[in-house]
Amino acid sequence: MTDPRGAHGPQDPQGPHGPGGPQDPRGAASADRPLQVETHGLDVIRDSERKGTPRTLFWPWFGANVSVLGMSYGAFALGFGISFWQALAAGVVGIVFSFLLCGFVAVAGKRGSAPTMVLSRAAYGVRGNRLPSAVSWMLTVGWETVLVALAALATATVFDRLGWGGGTSTKAVALILVGTLTVVVGVMGFDLIMRLQTVITVVTGVLTLVYVGLVADDVHWSAVSAIPAGCAQEFIGALVFMMTGFGLGWVNAAADYSRYLPRSSSGRGVIGWTTFGASAAPLLLLLFGLLLAGSSADLAASVAADPIGALTILLPTWFLVPFAVVAVLGLVGGAVLDIYSSGLALLSAGLRVPRPVAALVDGVLMIAGSVYIVFVADDFLGPFMGFLTTLGVPVAAWCGVMLADLALRRRDYDENDLYRPDGRYGDIPALPLLLTLAATALGWGLVTNASADWLEWQGYLLGPLGLGGRSGSWAYANLGVLAALALGFAGTLTLGRARVRAQETPRAVPTA
Repeated sequence: MTDPRGAHGPQDPQGPHGPGGPQDPRGAASADRPLQVETHGLDVIRDSERKGTPRTLFWPWFGANVSVLGMSYGAFALGFGISFWQALAAGVVGIVFSFLLCGFVAVAGKRGSAPTMVLSRAAYGVRGNRLPSAVSWMLTVGWETVLVALAALATATVFDRLGWGGGTSTKAVALILVGTLTVVVGVMGFDLIMRLQTVITVVTGVLTLVYVGLVADDVHWSAVSAIPAGCAQEFIGALVFMMTGFGLGWVNAAADYSRYLPRSSSGRGVIGWTTFGASAAPLLLLLFGLLLAGSSADLAASVAADPIGALTILLPTWFLVPFAVVAVLGLVGGAVLDIYSSGLALLSAGLRVPRPVAALVDGVLMIAGSVYIVFVADDFLGPFMGFLTTLGVPVAAWCGVMLADLALRRRDYDENDLYRPDGRYGDIPALPLLLTLAATALGWGLVTNASADWLEWQGYLLGPLGLGGRSGSWAYANLGVLAALALGFAGTLTLGRARVRAQETPRAVPTA
């Protein structure tokens, strides 16, 4: 029977760096080893194999967040009815703060040696952690679906501009090719992903700079500065949207990179390099995206339907194919990381299959969801915002619980007990689960979602709390994400102290 932790347990003699393992001890893929399907699941990293410094965290985080999609967030932010300066402030605060949360969660990686959603078992129990793992799985599957759909839409737009036809058949072929590439790389595993990511980072970085140079003349500061300011509720709504679109989409995998560092690594260094590496590219792309969208109302409107393809409106014909390359590669780079993480989350949620099978299952769901976005949904922005808001609430609740639990701990994790229901972390503890459910219920009561009829029940607390109901001024501020994060953190910090102290009390534990 397959080990519920994946291919190997925490004390597997081969370890995650043997044949088929994901990475070398420095966290980089071994270029001289023949590619093969990675069979490892939720493995741990032995202390003797943990190397590097926090500075090395810059590159994987930077590479994972370089995408021209970041420019489209400029139009998304202005869509809340706020000015350029308000949108810029909301973007800077939302991006940096949300990735700062990733930096704090990343500290758990250097204090343990397992993926993020395994380390989460210290807070939720071994089987109790299946609930946040399931939410994490839905989030990553959702993100990979969105990225693959955007790649297909962008390809169709470029083909249409070139006169090669951008209709249904083009979208279908693009979706098949991009989806197949994503699934194959995800099934092969982390070694191939890291090799591909290196190429994608260099190519997308260079071509994105060329794009900025080509369209810089289309920025008109007079039009940008004339955009009227919005109210506080609209500013908060844009702020929360930025948080859910950036850092809160990564917190459930934030420790996956830092687990390769030695335990003695600086916690401040882990936090700083994670935050800086992840925020640098999105901040620059958002700034330019705001300038472009603020200069052209037509461009801003087009981005809502096709966030990547709309950016081709300003391009000369000769650069359309290179732009398609940079756009598709950037999206595929993010999608393959998501499909790998979603497979691990599915294993952590309790599915007892090999990791490649879990990735294949996620790939089938990804393609089905992409078909809906590309061929059925009337627009992209509505379903996208609804997806981010709805899942952003429970993810924020989990993040609050995880951060408070981490802050209360004074010792490194007992890695064996992370896999043992009768160990120090317990099986299904009531407190974190009830707290997460309560924070999620509060959060969903303070957000609205008009993109889907079956989500109209959200926002049920806006009226009773005197916030104007589902059509009032606070309806689209999405306060629920912030409320869930705060309640999860404060509740765990207040009520979970005794449980953490009991877990860290030295005691005899059964041999695995």
